[in-house]
Amino acid sequence: MQEIPTEQVIYRVAQLAEDPFDWNLVCFASASLANELKQQFLDGFFVVPKRFKQNLLSRLDVNPQLDPPFRAAAAGFWYLHEQESAQAKAAFSVTRSLDYGEEMYVLADTLARFDAATNITEISALQILPFPTESLLRPQTWVALKNLSRVVEDAQKVQRSSSRQGRSFAINRAIGELRQILDTSDTIQQAERQLIINIAQRWRTVLERVAGEVGKVEITTPVTSPYIVGDPVEGENFVGREDIIRQLEEIWQNAGHMQSVVLYGHRRMGKTSILRNITTGLDGKVQVAYVNLQTVGDIEDVSEVLMLISDKIARVTNISSRPDAEFENAPFRTFERYLTQVADELTNNGVSGLIIALDEFETIEELISDKKIPQTFMRQLRTYAGMSSKIGFALAGLHTLEEMTSDYFEAFYASVTPPIKVSFMTEDDTKIIVANPSSNVDFPLDYTPEALTKIYALTHGQPFLTQLVGSMLVRHYNNQMFQIGQKREPVFTLDDVKQVTESPNFFRNGNYYFDGVWRQASQGAKGQQDILKLLSAYPQGLTSDEIYQHITNVDREALRTLKRHDVIQEKDGRWLILVELFRRWVGTVNHRFK
Repeated sequence: MQEIPTEQVIYRVAQLAEDPFDWNLVCFASASLANELKQQFLDGFFVVPKRFKQNLLSRLDVNPQLDPPFRAAAAGFWYLHEQESAQAKAAFSVTRSLDYGEEMYVLADTLARFDAATNITEISALQILPFPTESLLRPQTWVALKNLSRVVEDAQKVQRSSSRQGRSFAINRAIGELRQILDTSDTIQQAERQLIINIAQRWRTVLERVAGEVGKVEITTPVTSPYIVGDPVEGENFVGREDIIRQLEEIWQNAGHMQSVVLYGHRRMGKTSILRNITTGLDGKVQVAYVNLQTVGDIEDVSEVLMLISDKIARVTNISSRPDAEFENAPFRTFERYLTQVADELTNNGVSGLIIALDEFETIEELISDKKIPQTFMRQLRTYAGMSSKIGFALAGLHTLEEMTSDYFEAFYASVTPPIKVSFMTEDDTKIIVANPSSNVDFPLDYTPEALTKIYALTHGQPFLTQLVGSMLVRHYNNQMFQIGQKREPVFTLDDVKQVTESPNFFRNGNYYFDGVWRQASQGAKGQQDILKLLSAYPQGLTSDEIYQHITNVDREALRTLKRHDVIQEKDGRWLILVELFRRWVGTVNHRFK
């Protein structure tokens, strides 16, 4: 062992520990056996009869040494075999600089952390070092460790989830991972095999105990609804939209400057919620000043718009705005000076940049049409976006810039990334958000799989309607349990969903969304509302020829406009309304249009 080149030490000791004739050999390799014998037999000479050999070995009190490196490596493998993971970590910490040294240190560290976790709370709280990915010395062991790390992720979901269905799914998946480890344990390297088996068995016992408690729910007071209808969702209540959040993070974290972006999409798709929550993923390195342009109210001129934006920036950055009198005398020049000051101070404070988020940016076009702000307003914004790499804009509204009816916005085209569409949630995301509506509220109600599928079929993943259905289901449950006194299970069924969504109250409560979509269809290409009235009577849709046979004076661009705005879609050659609840709303109010 002393003659092995240092760079080969861990590899050669691993070979020794692969299937040793006697594991004491690995232990003796980590200590000076001669010194141990001398301490026990002072005369230095002792003939050991064969029948006493095993007794002698059991009497030797061998202490593994961590110097030189080959002794530390042997000690690490010996401690793994003895299931003393903390000591194994200490031993491999000495050899981290050698070939395979970092791998063995991370392996021992991971096993030490896993071995210390004895309940669901400790398992879910585990923080694990990044796993190595290339030139692995212990590939089969890493397969088992990856399975255990997935168990940790599932345990975290069990702890976060208030949905019995979500908890049950995560627990069952975790137990399946543990079963896979135990069923294939003979493939794990011998040194750490029994340690991993013991961890997997212990964790399975913990999770099986938790699984038996998942269904035990007793509700004695009305349930507070965690669903947020109408208002933007903020903080821990904001779930989903990871794809768009990730896009914005990549644009603003990885770029050398704050690129401007456009978020567009149908009404009540969650654009505002995205803008108000993006800072949580930027680690404070990028600040966002959110401005809802619909709050400008009855303004007199452009100075009031720029003062509003400046006040929002000042609130986020703690950099005082310019006096109102300066904006009144020279609005654009004053705003430019203020942005220059902000950019300089952000640099001094170590902040990567500032995004000025202008929500409902179509309001700008209305203000220009009313001659309250000049037609050069968007050109000025582009100038501001280009004057410092620290400052960018995020425009959120119903349209892309190219869809705006006037040419005021052309000046901004070249300064933004490709527009990001905020559309419907996927079916999986819809079900997850409905079943787990908040990460910080104990929500005791659950859904059958059929109920979740029906909610998606009715809403097509439209966020506002999804939250509305959930909110009214909670109200429905509370009414049955605590007003009528009708005992029931805390699980929403397909029948519950039908009762709620087919009631007149649902359409009254959702009228803000329904009417908004309807009014938008009155703008642009002629005949959009006529198409919607026609399609509302055909759940399976109509072909283009059938539509044009019924409506002769429709603009051929109307279908494409409705599709672009996520109101209709073409499926198998037939056009149909995307959101089933909106189709029903149009149908129920059709008599108004006759």
